[in-house]
Amino acid sequence: MSTTPAALSKLVRSLLACMQSEELLRPGDRVGVAVSGGADSVSLLLLLLELRKKLGIVLSVVHFNHKLRGKASDADEAFVAKLAAKHGLEFHSASVDVAKKAKKERINLEDAARRARYDYFRSLAESGACPRIVVAHTADDQAETVLAHLLRGTGLTGLGGIHPVAGPVIRPLLGIRRGELRRFLRAQKQTWREDATNRNTKRMRARIRKKLLPLLEKQFQPAIVKHLATLAELARDDEAFLEAIAEERAGVLVQKNDERSRIGVDDLFPAHARRAFNTEVTEKPGATRALSKRIVRRIVEGIKPRDGQLGAAHVEAVLQLARNGQSGSSLLLPGGVEVRRLRDALVFQAIENAGMRNSQSAPQKYEYQVDLARGGAEVHVAEVGCVFRLRVIDWPPQRGETSRDGAVLDRDRLCAPMVLRNWRPGDRLRPAGHRRARKLMRLLNEKRISRWERDGWPVLTSGGVIVWARGFPLAAEFAASERTRAGVVITEEQP
Repeated sequence: MSTTPAALSKLVRSLLACMQSEELLRPGDRVGVAVSGGADSVSLLLLLLELRKKLGIVLSVVHFNHKLRGKASDADEAFVAKLAAKHGLEFHSASVDVAKKAKKERINLEDAARRARYDYFRSLAESGACPRIVVAHTADDQAETVLAHLLRGTGLTGLGGIHPVAGPVIRPLLGIRRGELRRFLRAQKQTWREDATNRNTKRMRARIRKKLLPLLEKQFQPAIVKHLATLAELARDDEAFLEAIAEERAGVLVQKNDERSRIGVDDLFPAHARRAFNTEVTEKPGATRALSKRIVRRIVEGIKPRDGQLGAAHVEAVLQLARNGQSGSSLLLPGGVEVRRLRDALVFQAIENAGMRNSQSAPQKYEYQVDLARGGAEVHVAEVGCVFRLRVIDWPPQRGETSRDGAVLDRDRLCAPMVLRNWRPGDRLRPAGHRRARKLMRLLNEKRISRWERDGWPVLTSGGVIVWARGFPLAAEFAASERTRAGVVITEEQP
């Protein structure tokens, strides 16, 4: 069956409408067309050649050689280079021994090929050679991807399939069938290269393409490809909406520094703690769980130091830790992240070696100077996600404040330098009511503060002597007494 001029015109108009409605490209853009040599990518190149004047874009050809098929891979590259020269287009190419890369990184061949290819695309975009890269995924590719995700097990994100835009990469053919493109090439009398590995049904993707999709089309639903593409589009829309809510909520509730993120247990479950959000959240348990899971994923993605896939079981384990875990209990998560329940909060921390206990890693170190000359001080300690407020109050007329604010230091017994810092081995404290100073480490042990929780435990020193430590009575010699004229109240708050 040949394609008529009217059909050709319809295909070009369809692609143009997609490019314009989605504003995928702008006049003046330098666009690299990723051409493997296969029918889909060769079609994309010819279609964009017809549209480049109307779109006002500058085209070049991009080819990545995976070195997986020996001479056949090199022949693909030569074919694409010749095609670029025929149309007077600049040619960009690179090659990587993907098999060696997969073995070195201990990942499957398909994943290694995709990473290497898109790393090259990003490098072209970042260098300015091709700020936009157009690739030739079709409606059939979308259907195959959604089915593959379903067969492996997936959630809403996986149902979204292939995204039309991902960074510098654009996929304008997602609404066009593979068969239409082949008819277009035959009408143009344009040859293409066939990759024999695409017919190897030992690979799941090839089995879906050659067996499952044809079976579904013939015996169940002729429009299955279109329906799966629509499902993917709807899933992406819903995913974007839910992610926007999760991002907004996490931005308010999560306290973060470079290696740690903290969220209150009540805050993780929105039905139990309402705050000022632009989006109203339902009290239904299903909605609560959906947002809680997304917040967990965002936290882990934001701090993990290396690659690692966070599965549904991992997320559920984190939620169970939040609901029922004892203070000090922890989980190791993919990507080099440890999450620990500390009293009424979950603390997520990036760790260099997921096989090591966090207690072996270096403690959080910080040191902040405190100046009470203006009647008080406010110290934001990002390392532990807290704000410490120190207020100078009259004494004894305002002693009633201590019932609300806690113990009071004698202002006149304090001297410079005053420093709020993390505890360190060898620190000693003589709490009020004790005859002699004791090691702070022993006091922390007696209070059953876990090693992980006491990492970064705050203390206040005056002239190098500890006068206050979180959770303990004040140092006896610095506590307010009947002779005190001005006191200092210390309070700890969440930012």
